[in-house]
Amino acid sequence: MPLIKSISGIRGTIGGEPGDGLSPLDTVKFTAAFGTWVKNRCGKQNPKLVIGRDARISGEMMTNLVCGTLQGLGIHVVDLGLSTTPTVEIAVTEEKADGGIILTASHNPKQWNALKLLNEKGEFISAADGVEVLAIAEKESFEFVDVDSLGNYSQNDTYLEKHIEKILSLPLVDVGAIRSRNFTVVVDAVNSTGGIFVPALLDALGVKNIIKLYCEPTGDFPHNPEPLPENLTEISTLIKEKGADVGIVVDPDVDRLALVCENGKMFGEEYTLVAVADYVLQQQKGATVSNLSSTRALRDVTEKHGQQYSASAVGEVNVVEKMKATNAVIGGEGNGGIIYPELHYGRDALVGIALFLSHLAKSGKTCYELRTSYPDYFISKNKIELTPEIDVDEVLSEIKKKYSDHPVNAIDGVKIEFDKEWVHLRKSNTEPIIRIYSESQTEQKANELAQKIMGDILASTV
Repeated sequence: MPLIKSISGIRGTIGGEPGDGLSPLDTVKFTAAFGTWVKNRCGKQNPKLVIGRDARISGEMMTNLVCGTLQGLGIHVVDLGLSTTPTVEIAVTEEKADGGIILTASHNPKQWNALKLLNEKGEFISAADGVEVLAIAEKESFEFVDVDSLGNYSQNDTYLEKHIEKILSLPLVDVGAIRSRNFTVVVDAVNSTGGIFVPALLDALGVKNIIKLYCEPTGDFPHNPEPLPENLTEISTLIKEKGADVGIVVDPDVDRLALVCENGKMFGEEYTLVAVADYVLQQQKGATVSNLSSTRALRDVTEKHGQQYSASAVGEVNVVEKMKATNAVIGGEGNGGIIYPELHYGRDALVGIALFLSHLAKSGKTCYELRTSYPDYFISKNKIELTPEIDVDEVLSEIKKKYSDHPVNAIDGVKIEFDKEWVHLRKSNTEPIIRIYSESQTEQKANELAQKIMGDILASTV
């Protein structure tokens, strides 16, 4: 599998020839490019970078390659070891570091790994910054230091506790309410670092009945690690068997949160953010943000509280940018990614868990009752493959013109709103494919809307 180079980092499968996956040589090259970019950006001879990883089998090897390369550039390295993406983000600012690297391929299977790149704010680097890093890598314009100028290496295993302490100190996290509900919680951490961090957080929140499913950080994922309903059948069954109140599922780097109700039904990744935003807005007025492909339910909840909702282009960097521009109090993505700026500007399943359990405890409802209190929407995800000679941009332009009498957002592809329905068209950057996301109040209507737009696309290519 060829390397995937994007604003979310450098991602590939382990093994194979250089350039064909994330080989050791590729790891060193892109690490050196990022390290050089950091040195150029901060103007220091000996910058500091924070490193952390999920529990992937390749993680230790990748850590050794990355840390050694950075030291060779004269960069001081603080290695958190087994960690989470949001924990590394927090550590960057706490350590007053000049950036960070998280070694994780997020929800991808175990043969994948990646370099996720952070700036000095503990936030993902921008698209423009990413272009600079890739240019440095392409030209191999980096220079290593002599033996007397090598960077230092240190380990720091205190950030699990520091991250949890910061969450507990948030005014909206109500430990007393959570403890009084005496929840029984099942945790599926797909044998990655969530198996360490989520139970530790739950214990600190006063949850005494914790049932662990796949919480050994071996990196041997027992099922597809993306927290989608088809991958969560075991926890669904276990919750019903044990009479648990809620199930908590995180991806390998713990930046996505999915919830399962006491009856084994999915709360829905799209609704993780909806529920948390509802809770936050009850006590903290302000704007909300999600990306264009996320459910309309967030807008409904936000407007119910008399607040303003905004949509960003897809991608965490874009969500954060829009949140800052609108001074949003809560935001994120429909994949279960919660961004709570009072803690930090990054998707964080741990703060999502604390806020959700506070909401659930204070609501007096069961998890399923809470879910059914929100408007029902269904998203249909499709794609249409076109022949290489077709101009995809022209196709999207034609669709935009056809529906110009409807609200259209063109900041990221084309999104068309039809009252409480919408369809979002995005082109692939690597192949002649248009991805089609549609949402309506029933699954059938969402599919019908997608089929209608797909028909329009095919008609425009004849």
